[in-house]
Amino acid sequence: MSVPEDNSEKGEFGSLLKYTLFGYVSGLVVGALLDYFGFQRSPVGQWVVRTLSGEGESIFDGAYAIRRRLSRAAGSLAEAYGWGKLLGMIAPWIIDWGSRFLGVNVYAVEGFYIPYFYALSDQIGANISGLVFFRRKEGRWGRTFIQYIRNPVMLTSLIIIISVPLGLITARLLGFSPTTQLYTALETIMANLCWVPPLVGWLKERPKSEKRN
Repeated sequence: MSVPEDNSEKGEFGSLLKYTLFGYVSGLVVGALLDYFGFQRSPVGQWVVRTLSGEGESIFDGAYAIRRRLSRAAGSLAEAYGWGKLLGMIAPWIIDWGSRFLGVNVYAVEGFYIPYFYALSDQIGANISGLVFFRRKEGRWGRTFIQYIRNPVMLTSLIIIISVPLGLITARLLGFSPTTQLYTALETIMANLCWVPPLVGWLKERPKSEKRN
């Protein structure tokens, strides 16, 4: 048995979208400052810069989801999306420091996956959370996958998750290396296309909002 549409989703993806810019700007500013003070290859510095550039918006997305839950508002895809992004933040920290411990050269081609997970582990979490939302809503896996494929936000998210690592490894093969904190921020920002699915959701909401007005 499916759950009725929740009209409270109106404008939610637009609210989530604005948080990405804060993460980008913060990552660039912190990266430039660290380079200025001589911490171009500081592991802790890279961790901070990548977290801000790749996951800064996830902090606000998660806060948005928590605020929605505390207000006891009806569940929505945007809320599920926010929870998924918040829960997906920790994985890249483990991957990053674990790789360094194992001796992986994080500046070479072999380390291309590190910025990928900083940029998109929250997106992976959001995608899975969205799938779970559809499963609860539809009650059957067949209908769940149909709704998932038909939803432009989820489909865009899946395409990004699959395509971004190809771009990262290509850039590394062509000689790019995050040897400064500013380069680290730029690489993570280029990989962090988490703003695209919310933009698609926002554009999808606009015609409905205009009709109601």
